[in-house]
Amino acid sequence: MQRIMALATLAVLGGLGYLFLQGGGLSQIAVSPGSFAPPGRAHYPPGNWNAPPSTHEPYQKTSTAPRSQRLASAAPSGIAAGPTIRLASFNIQAFGNTKAGKAYVMEALAQIILQFDIVAIQEIRSQNEYLIPNFVDLINRNASGKHYDHVIGPRVGYTSVKEQYAFIFNSERIKVGRQSVYTVGDPDNLLHRKPLVASFNVLGPDPDEAFSFTLVNIHIDPDEVQKEVDALAEVYRVVRRSGEEDDIILVGDFHADDSHLGRLGQVPGIHPLISGVATNTRQTAQYDNIIIHRHSTTEYSGRSGVFDVMRFINKNLEQTLQVSDHLPVWAEFSVYERDFAGRIASRRRGR
Repeated sequence: MQRIMALATLAVLGGLGYLFLQGGGLSQIAVSPGSFAPPGRAHYPPGNWNAPPSTHEPYQKTSTAPRSQRLASAAPSGIAAGPTIRLASFNIQAFGNTKAGKAYVMEALAQIILQFDIVAIQEIRSQNEYLIPNFVDLINRNASGKHYDHVIGPRVGYTSVKEQYAFIFNSERIKVGRQSVYTVGDPDNLLHRKPLVASFNVLGPDPDEAFSFTLVNIHIDPDEVQKEVDALAEVYRVVRRSGEEDDIILVGDFHADDSHLGRLGQVPGIHPLISGVATNTRQTAQYDNIIIHRHSTTEYSGRSGVFDVMRFINKNLEQTLQVSDHLPVWAEFSVYERDFAGRIASRRRGR
């Protein structure tokens, strides 16, 4: 308990935009557009992922398959309850220069990102600082009028294998609070990879009525699952206490299904949106999830699932595994801030 409570010392003041790293500061978070490679000036390594944009239409078919222990649906075409945004989480599996050297893989990844308004990315493994800016540039070459941007965290991990988290988002629909991006401190190394936290606002509605939310991007170590999901309970509480935002959404690779989330799953109101569905490409296990507080995040539309990458890119299993051994998980949220009864709320009146 003392080790878990050590996370309570994480002085995460997200509203003030502090970044808590050992020896770090805000300069260690790369925030676009400063790190964004302008169109026509991307830093492509020779011969790497510079194929022309795909001409096929984005996949938008809705699946009615039940939530069983198999692959679920691709992103839905819409929702009758009003305008929504589509949030996804995607472990791209050892995302580095080797993967970036495969043109069809990078093209497939770009098309997948384009199905969503904001995507939390895990397992970026590269010393190449241009990898993600160039990937976003490729996305924009395929975006047909939309424009995507990104934030990326520092390399984290207490072994020689370091990883980065990133958020890639449609900047015409989503705005990042650039002073509210930080890495959670973890002085006792309870987590192999310290989560990246960022706050966002939906663009389009009146700013006083637009949905605002905070994402906590997570990649649990497969050898320390029980310890780390237990520690996430305190991470959730600390991030929630750190500011005025009540819509705290945990996204990422938990290496656990929705019934084995330890102390995190015991937090009152915690609700995993992916349940009873495989999220790995081989369709044998559930690792990835989007977790909300059901009484706070009433903006959740009730629609969520797993994106069928193999069907989307029309490749066989072996080819799809070259894209990732994980599938994106997704959920839809209203563009409007809602009160606890689900009614549109205004910050001028209070929630």
